[in-house]
This record gives sequence, structure tokens and C-alpha cells, in this order.
Amino acid sequence: MRPFRFLFLAALAGGLAPGAHAQAAKPRTENVVLVTLDGMRWQEVFGGADSALFRQSKYYYADRKALQKDFGQGLPEQRRQALMPFLWGTVAKQGQLYGNRTAGSLVDVTNKMRFSYPGYNEILTGAPDDARIRSNDPLDNPNASVLEILNQQPTFKGKVAVFGSWEAFPYILNEKRSGLPVNAGMRPAPGPGLSPQELVLNELLPATPSPFGEERLDAFTDQYALAYLKRKKPRVLYIGFGDTDDFAHGGEYGAYLHAARYTDDFLRQLWAYLQSDPQYRGKTTLLITTDHGRGVAGTQWQTHGADVAGADQIWFAALGPDTPATGEARSGQLYQNQVAATLAQLLGVPYAPTPATGKSIEAVLGRRAPGKKLGRRPEAPLTGHALAPSWRNDGNVTTGE
Repeated sequence: MRPFRFLFLAALAGGLAPGAHAQAAKPRTENVVLVTLDGMRWQEVFGGADSALFRQSKYYYADRKALQKDFGQGLPEQRRQALMPFLWGTVAKQGQLYGNRTAGSLVDVTNKMRFSYPGYNEILTGAPDDARIRSNDPLDNPNASVLEILNQQPTFKGKVAVFGSWEAFPYILNEKRSGLPVNAGMRPAPGPGLSPQELVLNELLPATPSPFGEERLDAFTDQYALAYLKRKKPRVLYIGFGDTDDFAHGGEYGAYLHAARYTDDFLRQLWAYLQSDPQYRGKTTLLITTDHGRGVAGTQWQTHGADVAGADQIWFAALGPDTPATGEARSGQLYQNQVAATLAQLLGVPYAPTPATGKSIEAVLGRRAPGKKLGRRPEAPLTGHALAPSWRNDGNVTTGE
């Protein structure tokens, strides 16, 4: 989410250059699903639940014995399997996982803000914009995302869709300019021809109070997205979940863990459907990541931002027909700004709208084995800025959301 030198129109004109890809092998991937778990720490992804934090559950899942039974048994390898069984039972065996810093695999953000809007901007555009994306305020993103640019291509026109729990996604994707269909926050599914499931969801959504204000619970987001996937068959789908971050900000470690497990189970259901449908089976890549890390010591896991150590540390996973099953990476450096180019190149489309855009992850594309220099930092160091108050109402102005 981060400085661009080129104008938006230049990005549309030059961001994707099909002719430059003529010599590369054609990928088998025809569809991509990108999923983000807001603020999900790498520590739990790779090490499982931290028993020392079980006491930091106030109202939701506050039974420490139950948490210990569900998530606190055995070594880190057993704990992470209990927390995210699909990630470790399927993705780790058939795809690639990056970000276990204990093992030597590093994934970092390149923006200096280290909270949500800047993180999503970096994921979706492939570059940080610390000069303009400095808060979570509901302002239209001046930068064109890879989703927007793909949607301008005849092959993908009208076949790109976005679903998110956070009500900020229409602004992050700048739906007024991009024309992307964005279903987020308390918005119901629009239009005629809705499935029975979508009609039921439209009835339930306004009748179900959310503890997060205008940000809906992830259960609605995943069911809306899955119903749309079955009905409209998009080529590119982005799903942004938020419960992990919201419960973490509330100091609800038990709910944070359960939200992660719930999302992991949705990923299992999603992948099962993708492998059962002729359009998607053997032709779809799943990318999974997060927008920012969190702190570590004491109650610092509850927050993040420019002044929180560890908030720049994230993780990344990939599963699909072009991605060799190398499993958990034990070395190497990746960056958040590489996700957008990786997504585009999986579809056979180069993506480099600005000099700051991160390069694709070659190992995910099956072009090289993971090594010690996988990523690339911005060529010029980025300077941080004072943070504007967070749009999300977590009472933490310093760190943002």
C-alpha cells in the first residue's frame, strides 16, 4: 500500500505488457483466488497457539482449559496443525509456505505504516505509498490495483470480483474508478438472479449485529464469496477476512485462534469446491497472506503499527498447478510487494506499472527453487510519516489498524 511515480493512466496503459511475456512458458493457471487474513501473526501460523496468552481472553472463548485442549497440546508442529489443519495438511504438502522466521524464512512488508490500508495497498498494487496511504480513513485509493488493471484486459473483463469483511475495501479498490464489483461491510449481494443462499444471507446480514460496527463477521464474507464463485465463475477472486485482527485488537486471544481455525476450514471448503468444478480443477492457484504483522511481548500481540516491533513481519502461502510442492521454506527473503506481480504472472500477464513494483516470486511460478535472495526491497529507502488516527474504532491512534 505505498510512492508511485507514474500516473494512473500510465499504469493502465503500461502496467500489463502481454508482448513481453512471449518467451516465457505459458502457465497452467487460468484462475487465481487471493485470500488475506487480516493481522494474522506468523508466530501462530508456524508455531501454533501460545499458551502464555490464553489468559488474555476476556469474554469470548475464555475457558483456558478448553483452549489448552483445542490448541495447546504437543510441540509447535502439533499446535500449528491443530490451529490450521488445511494449511498444514494440504498447502504445506502440496504447495509452498513462507515466513517461518525461526527456520530462516523471512517475509516482510515494505511500507513503513504497518497497518491495514497501507498493507492492502501494497498487496494489491505491488508497491508501497507511504506518501499518500497513511491512515485507514475511507478515502479512494489513488493507485490502480492489479485487480483493476486485469479487469481492463479483454480476457478478464467482468471476471474479477472482490469480497471483504472490512467496509474499507470499496475505497481500497476504488470501486468508483475501477468498476470492480466489491461486496464488503454490511452490503448485501446486489442484482437479480441471486441464488437461494445469497437471498438468505441478504436477510440475515442486517439482522445480525456485528461487534465490529460496519465491518461484518467473516462468516458472511466467506459464504457470499463461495455463493458468487459457484454462480458467476470469476477468473480472479479476492477475499479479505477481518475477524483475526478485530479479535486481536480486543485482546481476545481465544477468539483470535478460533477465527483463524474457522478461516482455515473455509479454505478447505473453498479448495474442495475448486477441485470439484471443471472450470477450476487443476487450473486454479490459491494465494494466502496477511496485511501486516503484530507485536510480540506482553500485550503487544494485540496491536501493530510503525512503532511496534514485529509488525512488519508477515507470511505467504501458495497452492496450485504451477507451484512446485516444496513445502515450508527454510531460508530466503520475500516481500509483500511481490504478491501482485505473482498473481498477474500466474495468469500469464507481466505486471510492472512502476519502478517500485515488486517482482514476482519465481519459486511460486515454478521457475526456480527457493533460495536466499528471492525478493527485492524498493531501490530507494522509504521514509515514514506520522500516522493519522485509525479509521477503525480500536482506540489506538498511535499504531493504526
